[in-house]
Amino acid sequence: MKTQYYTATSLDGFIATEDDSLDWLFPLGDVNETSYPSFIAEVGALAMGSATYEWMLHHGESIAAQAGAPWPYSQPTWVFSSRPLPLVPNADIRLVQGDVRTVHTEMRQAAGTKNIWIVGGGDLAGQFYDAGLLDEVIVQVGSVTLGRGKSLFPRRVTNPPLQLVSARKIGPGFAELRYEVPTDRQAGPT
Repeated sequence: MKTQYYTATSLDGFIATEDDSLDWLFPLGDVNETSYPSFIAEVGALAMGSATYEWMLHHGESIAAQAGAPWPYSQPTWVFSSRPLPLVPNADIRLVQGDVRTVHTEMRQAAGTKNIWIVGGGDLAGQFYDAGLLDEVIVQVGSVTLGRGKSLFPRRVTNPPLQLVSARKIGPGFAELRYEVPTDRQAGPT
């Protein structure tokens, strides 16, 4: 079992625009040509921040058209939010707040032998990193720049650095980079 941050980013390191738009991402390629289908098959639980969740709520119709349902995940999902949010009917969504360590324990139990996916955003993934709970970062780097927006991973990670495991080309618009998070580091911000 691994805790993985799997995401896409612009070449200049942003996962969304300032107003949480992902419109830049979809013209770059077909998700079925990426590692996503095999990745999601190994996921047993998900975590996401409120901005990611609200983006999904606002795009429910397009998600339903692609996935066949307004919520594309069968796995239990923990949404970190400091405010109440509407829930998607018939979806296993749990609104939580506070320390990611406590929630991670619940997620591990729910995931069984499968992986935990930190969907986004970057700060939430950073909180798992700070707590020493993040094992892997899988990022698909798109061939566009945004100039500014929501940061991929708003943390300084220098000593020790992430360890590159693989790099591969995905169509004309993406490079997928897979990194392991070193286990020989102290938990806490670096």
